[in-house]
Amino acid sequence: MTSDSRPVRAITVVTNPQSGVGRGHEVAAAALARFRAHGVDVAEVRAPSAAESIRQVRDSITGGAEPDAVVCIGGDGLMNVVLEAIAQTGVPLGLIPAGTGNDLAREIGVPTDDPVAAADLILGGRTRTIDLGRIESPAPGFTPKWFATVTGTGFDARVTLRANDMRWPKGPLRYTFAALAEISGRFTVPYRIELAGVAPGALDNPDADTVIETDAVMVAIGNTRTYGGGMLVCPDAVMDDGLLDLTVVGAVSRLDMLRMLPALSAGKRIDHPQSKQYRVTQVTLTAPGAPATADGEPAGTLPITLRAVRDALTVLVR
Repeated sequence: MTSDSRPVRAITVVTNPQSGVGRGHEVAAAALARFRAHGVDVAEVRAPSAAESIRQVRDSITGGAEPDAVVCIGGDGLMNVVLEAIAQTGVPLGLIPAGTGNDLAREIGVPTDDPVAAADLILGGRTRTIDLGRIESPAPGFTPKWFATVTGTGFDARVTLRANDMRWPKGPLRYTFAALAEISGRFTVPYRIELAGVAPGALDNPDADTVIETDAVMVAIGNTRTYGGGMLVCPDAVMDDGLLDLTVVGAVSRLDMLRMLPALSAGKRIDHPQSKQYRVTQVTLTAPGAPATADGEPAGTLPITLRAVRDALTVLVR
């Protein structure tokens, strides 16, 4: 990790009025008013698609007058889109939370319920660098994808995809309702987990590269600790250690999973003998028909390979 401070006088702002099931417009208005009150030059990106958002943000960075920051007003999903334009550029990312989960904002100390305070944090100009995860797949047409928080596979990915389609209830409780709906479906699948660059002696890690074949409900891969609005799925993840943390939830029963869900939702550790943790630089996951999500967004189906990329993102922090 490196830290720095720089003045913020010109920003590119990316908005999604639908973030947080409709509260994005209100949050954006408050933040933009704060920036303009401080004389900041604001260029807005309100694109009709993710691809167009990426193109416009890239153009703002490479078009001559590079902004002092790119500011994302939305949730983790919009942040994930913006990563494709600013990863490894050195241009700082500022967050004004307006989504359902807001897990990256929470991890780096950005206020999640006060857009004016979040704007003031950005105006302060204090930065640090963090790692990102990179996802690759042999599937035809798959485009490599960045993620900042957690990639979920299996049961938790199915829960996230269902929650994304729900409009009620609002907030993190959506994930609990989605989990209850998914738990009656396909549950345990056979995983092949190929670990590389294993951190010796860390967590449940063996001391060498290894392959694990096991039936599992889900495998979560974290650059940070939480997803789904504070669910502590990778409780020991550190976002600037050059490693990814894996949580493998093995062949637990549906009843045991139901017992674990309240603890996860409350931000507590998963406490079950079938839950194992690993810390690696790279992992390849294979499981028949298992979907993946990255920062809560669809990321194809397994097999995928994920690797840690050190110092790939500069973020504005408290």
